[in-house]
Amino acid sequence: MPHETEVEPDIRAQVRSREIAALAERQHGVIARSQLIALGLGRRAIGHAVQTGRLHVWHRGVYAVGHRSVRREGRWMAAVLAVGRGAVLSHRSAAALWGIRPSARTGIDVTVGRKVPSRGGIDLHHARLAPDEVTTVDGIPVTTAARTLIDLAALLRGDQVQRAVKQAAILRLPYPDLDRYRGRRGVKSLPRKEPAPTRSELEDRFLAFLKAHDLPSPLVNAPTRGIEPDIRWPNAKLIVELDGYDTHGTRQAFEDDRARDRSLLVAGWRVMRVTWRHLHEQPRPLAEDLRTLLDPGA
Repeated sequence: MPHETEVEPDIRAQVRSREIAALAERQHGVIARSQLIALGLGRRAIGHAVQTGRLHVWHRGVYAVGHRSVRREGRWMAAVLAVGRGAVLSHRSAAALWGIRPSARTGIDVTVGRKVPSRGGIDLHHARLAPDEVTTVDGIPVTTAARTLIDLAALLRGDQVQRAVKQAAILRLPYPDLDRYRGRRGVKSLPRKEPAPTRSELEDRFLAFLKAHDLPSPLVNAPTRGIEPDIRWPNAKLIVELDGYDTHGTRQAFEDDRARDRSLLVAGWRVMRVTWRHLHEQPRPLAEDLRTLLDPGA
């Protein structure tokens, strides 16, 4: 039987490993060096974990835990951790997190209120944000949706800003108080009045249904391959078409819908059609089906 003094360090190591794994899971698979030290790992232990493949360097002082594959949310979190105290995801990256506007950029936007060294792959913005301009989404520190729209207005063309504003309205995200930001670059491109949220009552009801069942926020009426589907989740390659009889009940609409579905299928999208009856008479099975299709492992 092992001596008691040999068992105790082993138990502490196991507990520490579980704590590291739990924290990394909450942070989308990444962890900061300062967090590892706070959990009891020394410099030599961290170096050994890197050498043996238990940690993989992502940014200086930030590691992916257990594997090199990091999803989009993990890359965002890693960038915020790399910049450090007070840093938040912002601008185009924040817009993608909120679902306001997709982004295929490799650079990640991070805002911080102090001077920090530049870091590869991170686009730094320096601004002192008020407490009500920052929040947390999926565990990631980020500018609020309202502040994100203000930041986007300084970077994007007017038509791109209008689409982002429309998408934010569809998602029922708060609109910024423009008087608060008077004089800032790009603010004049924002409409003085918040736009109407959606093109139909069925879309409104469907978005409320998603929120009630804690399903991920989609893009709404966002074009892809020259087609403008009602609802889509780019990461899951899933599209939902909302079929109201008033707009889809004719033979021509029936034929057009099938042609659209075929084109989207060829492009790699899965298409689900949802009617008013599905939404109101079969909400539970509909929610379960969507959850399965939106599961990354599905």
